[in-house]
Amino acid sequence: MRTLFTFLLAGFFVLLTSFEQTGSIDAVISALRSGNSSQLSGYFDDNVELTLPDKSDSYSKAQAQLIVKDFFSNNGIKGFELKHKGDSPGGHFCIGTLQTNAGNFRTNVFMKSRNGKEVVKEIRFQAIE
Repeated sequence: MRTLFTFLLAGFFVLLTSFEQTGSIDAVISALRSGNSSQLSGYFDDNVELTLPDKSDSYSKAQAQLIVKDFFSNNGIKGFELKHKGDSPGGHFCIGTLQTNAGNFRTNVFMKSRNGKEVVKEIRFQAIE
């Protein structure tokens, strides 16, 4: 009986941990859909690789927050259409189309597990012609 209880408790812990990590990518997708740069930047790692139509570099979390906020406000976010999400070694990723007043952008988000928490390591916004 005790072994069964221990096994069930361990299974519950694994389930909870995997839900929390999957929940992170879902929260990032939700932030993209609503154009909420504050919610999105809450998942940024200490350094984030950003690719935008006019610039591409590695930025500190604070710099990346400002750049994404500026990008969202300048383009007027209408929504985000998820095309694919999945697992990558050590994290998750998603691919979709960010719909804005200025046109659509193919968007890739890559997350990694760091200190038991999922963080955004890279975001790419590429204009769709």
